[in-house]
Amino acid sequence: MTVKGLAHRGYPARYPENTLSSFRAACDLNYQYVELDVHLSKDGVPVVIHDPTVDRTTDGKGKVKDMTLAELKRLRIAGTEQIPTLEEALQLLKGRTTVDIELKQFGDLYPGLEEKTLALVKKLGMEDQVIVTSFDHYSMMRVRELDKNIELGLINTGSSPALVQFVKQLGGRYLSIHQAYITERFIRLCEEQQIELIAWTVNEEPDMRRFVKYPSVIVCTNELERWKDVSGQ
Repeated sequence: MTVKGLAHRGYPARYPENTLSSFRAACDLNYQYVELDVHLSKDGVPVVIHDPTVDRTTDGKGKVKDMTLAELKRLRIAGTEQIPTLEEALQLLKGRTTVDIELKQFGDLYPGLEEKTLALVKKLGMEDQVIVTSFDHYSMMRVRELDKNIELGLINTGSSPALVQFVKQLGGRYLSIHQAYITERFIRLCEEQQIELIAWTVNEEPDMRRFVKYPSVIVCTNELERWKDVSGQ
């Protein structure tokens, strides 16, 4: 049975985040959605890593944008794993789950990030299997200019009725909000407007139990087995 939930960076409670092993584990648990983060290498290749630097998650130092793909591939995560390219991650996830591709765009930090990401999605024939999201709402405007049909969503810390209207204006369907700002009133608004609300990042059991009462909410979590148990899926 498919688990209605979003596996945040794969399964980071058990495996290194944003790695192929982490994504594979999320698929093995039958999660409906898997989220990953995308930056651009110095030579313009979309790569999967959360931070703008490699310092926290690898044995290297430096900014992702200042390193070529070959340089990034020489680094190791938890001693054995490499930073995946977006293409490698999508090839693994194709046909197994819906992929939430979070573009780590920051203003004009990564020129061409939107174009290159969409090109890869189309190359792999995964247009119906992805959602493109970002905290950078101008980036999502760019995605919509480039592709009129791709599923997209906005990410924001706080909730606001203005966000609901903006995502609808963009022809999007998803809205990802920090769990602390999600009230029943906001949940009902999203339901009325047919917006898929994602609550991030829900890792503790009491918070999980709060959202079990609202089956329309997609829970984003690092604790995949815990959410599966609490939600009874």
